[in-house]
Amino acid sequence: MTGEENGRAFRLAYVPGVTPAKWAGIWAERLPDVPLTLITTPVAEAIPLLRDTGADAAFVRLPVDREQLSVIPLYVETTVVMVPKDHEMAAVEEVSVPDLAGYDVLHPLDDTLEWTARPGEPAFTRPATTAEAVELVASGAGLLLVPQSLARLHHRRDLTYRPVTDAPQSQVALAWLTEATTDLVEDFIGIVRGRTANSSRGRTPTPPAKKPAQRKTSGRAVPSNRGKKGHRPR
Repeated sequence: MTGEENGRAFRLAYVPGVTPAKWAGIWAERLPDVPLTLITTPVAEAIPLLRDTGADAAFVRLPVDREQLSVIPLYVETTVVMVPKDHEMAAVEEVSVPDLAGYDVLHPLDDTLEWTARPGEPAFTRPATTAEAVELVASGAGLLLVPQSLARLHHRRDLTYRPVTDAPQSQVALAWLTEATTDLVEDFIGIVRGRTANSSRGRTPTPPAKKPAQRKTSGRAVPSNRGKKGHRPR
């Protein structure tokens, strides 16, 4: 009987830029009878998906509303600026926020970076998605700051990107509903944290069975005369 037939399956959501293939591969090795379904979700919809029980766990971008959630921060991404390949910034290895002051910087509605003061000049329009903003960068309408994984996701031959040394950064985390912390969720947490297959994976280990108590004896052996011929009790 397969995992789907006996009701055991695991649904993992992930936001754009996150690549879950490594963890999914380990899952397939350790739990071959439990299907893992990958669900791509926009950043803004990842937490609602968890709250609606549409996924068992999700890779999200912090910060998120943590009410009723358990969250494990994982890694922080480098922020980069996407520019046309013939742009003057393509000639340098890295830039800083002040370097962007004289440029139109796009601000998509699904921006994943938290700015206290947004750099550059505000773009004339706000694209709905990062994908649309990338198209505008290619047309020469402005520059775009994103986590490096999103720059790779939206790779184009006519664009390049450079690290921004002092920009806010995006942190990826694993999140799930605290009240829905199942054994399968614990299994996946163990995989993400790099635990071995033989570890407890965060579960409460079963205490070992107690051995029956052995009667203590003195260290000196006492010979027995029972069964010996010719022995008479005194």
